[in-house]
Amino acid sequence: MESSYRTVSNASETEYVINRSRFIGRCFPVTEEADALGILERIRKQHWDATHNCFAYRLRSGAARYSDDSEPQGTAGLPMMEVLKKRGLYDVLVVSTRYFGGILLGAGGLVRSYTRSASDAVDAAGLVSMEPCTLFTVPVPYPFRNAAWSVFERFGVIEHTDYGEAIQCTFRCRKADADAFLKALSERTEGRITAKAQGEGFYPFPLTEG
Repeated sequence: MESSYRTVSNASETEYVINRSRFIGRCFPVTEEADALGILERIRKQHWDATHNCFAYRLRSGAARYSDDSEPQGTAGLPMMEVLKKRGLYDVLVVSTRYFGGILLGAGGLVRSYTRSASDAVDAAGLVSMEPCTLFTVPVPYPFRNAAWSVFERFGVIEHTDYGEAIQCTFRCRKADADAFLKALSERTEGRITAKAQGEGFYPFPLTEG
């Protein structure tokens, strides 16, 4: 599997006004270029009367694109793309819709405004690290519940539980921790529990830094 990557967890919308110009910032998690283009088309239709709809997106596939949408070259789309690059974000689309308020902001003012619009939207969307994980099914006899749960809490997340003759758990942990998890589970439960790997995938873990 590929290594971990940073992205956003949710769509978001923010807004601020400077010198009567209104900037509506939006951020979206996207995995395909077609998804990003579809969202852009929807926003352009929704804000058909806006002065500018500027954007930047950056995908793990390598696709990356930005637009100033008639703002002076290099004052809108590129600063928004720099927000994504400096934060190391992939599979993210940011859009900033501007309603001109009649007062020119100048090139420097535009760069600062679009940078802020993108940054605020990213902050509101929430950052996550998508980590390669292994998914396990784990049958837990009731007498070993507490022992098994102490291992689960150390190494990952219980996705699902089903209570029958035994507790059937679906559990995930980072792929790098899988061997340590299996060893700890065996030691804590006297070898009575065997976890079976069911597959691998990327799962979100929260990030607190910008």
